Amino acid sequence: MKTEQHELYEYARKRIKQKKRVYFHFVVLFLASLFLFVSTKVFHFNEDASWHIWLITAWLFLFILHFIKVFITDRFMNKNWEREQIDRLVALQEKKIEELKNHINEEPPTNNKD
Repeated sequence: MKTEQHELYEYARKRIKQKKRVYFHFVVLFLASLFLFVSTKVFHFNEDASWHIWLITAWLFLFILHFIKVFITDRFMNKNWEREQIDRLVALQEKKIEELKNHINEEPPTNNKD
């Protein structure tokens, strides 16, 4: 397998693993929320407190962050984005170095006579 093909395969495998974890996270969140709701409302477990709502809300917030990371952030900021940014910064640095070299070569030598 060529290096490029291997990189594409590894990237695809990583993305599938990330998506699989998000789906698993969603299923666990759903089942745990259902269990907390049923245990509180149906079985009247600690019914006077609303701790289950706070727990579900906090967990939902964490799930939303996980979802954003996998489906939004990682989709746009992938290996290609990293390569483009690195190439752009390297080109910018090379341009500055070239400008400095040209500036040094253009300056006339100074005579220091005291």
